[in-house]
Amino acid sequence: MNVLKLGAAALILSAGAAGAQEKLSVYHWFEYIPQELVDKFTAETGIEVTIDTYDSNEALLANLKAGKLGSYDVAVPGDYMVSIMLGEGMLDEIQPGELKNIGNIEPQWADVAFDPGRKHSIPYQWGSTSFMVNRDAFKGDIRTTDIIFNPPAELSGKINVLDTAGETLTFASLHLGIPQCATDRAQLKALDDLVQGAKAHWASFNSDGAKDVLVSGDVAAGMIWNGFGQKARLEGANVEYAYPKEGYIVWMDNVVLLKDAPNRAAAIKFMDFLLEPENAAAVTNFARYTAGVKGVEPFLDEELKTSPEQNPPADAPAGTFVQVCDEATQKVYDQIWTRLKQ
Repeated sequence: MNVLKLGAAALILSAGAAGAQEKLSVYHWFEYIPQELVDKFTAETGIEVTIDTYDSNEALLANLKAGKLGSYDVAVPGDYMVSIMLGEGMLDEIQPGELKNIGNIEPQWADVAFDPGRKHSIPYQWGSTSFMVNRDAFKGDIRTTDIIFNPPAELSGKINVLDTAGETLTFASLHLGIPQCATDRAQLKALDDLVQGAKAHWASFNSDGAKDVLVSGDVAAGMIWNGFGQKARLEGANVEYAYPKEGYIVWMDNVVLLKDAPNRAAAIKFMDFLLEPENAAAVTNFARYTAGVKGVEPFLDEELKTSPEQNPPADAPAGTFVQVCDEATQKVYDQIWTRLKQ
């Protein structure tokens, strides 16, 4: 009798487990994926998706290191942060054959320095980081990083910079024409002096609100990602995106499989889903960046092909990726950033 009862109980538990809905936990940039696409994934797979957001690569890393690793299945770090997370042992390895759509990756993103062989990530979207200027406030030349670091009087005190050390300090290095991850004391002092002096011209450090402060007129210029900037223009702000002669940043965001993912199988399904051209295009149409997947063109909004934010002038310099510094050098840059934010 007891055996029968135990057997019945086991059957009840088994049925309950089988009926439980599969889940997926995503750690994602803010305002970067359309809810309709998430709903489509759930409709196709039955997997319930939960999304938490962050506003910088550094915030992603800090929160995972603070105990969130093991809570999420996938995250969407930028190129240099993939390298850092890989070095920190935070990423799981995608096994050969697990992603049936792996062949859809654009050749230029199929084997990248920050994740050789794409063993831990897939491409998501890529774009650039520069700044926009309100043309009602300033009508002069904006193709110079002086706009951010040595601005004209019309813009002084009305500038927003991104609240991310990686991009903001890289942008400052481009302005000075010095290497990233510099170790020369004179160059590091020049970098520190530049940003500390420029801070007097800045109204705010804001990443997730970088678009909103431009649209509202709270600032007249601000660092921003090109797709986010295109959204600002489409929302009615008289703003122009700059490709300065000193240079600008390019980046590739990636979906990574996190170590100790509680729902690993669901994570693989989600990554495969995002490699389908129609789904990758849905992200592009929403976020206004560029997909790293082949075959998206038939699904893209026409205006994306000619938008000024997506098409640098013919004489624009090549974009620059953010580099990963060695530990000792990074501590110096962290000190500069900490002083800047005080």
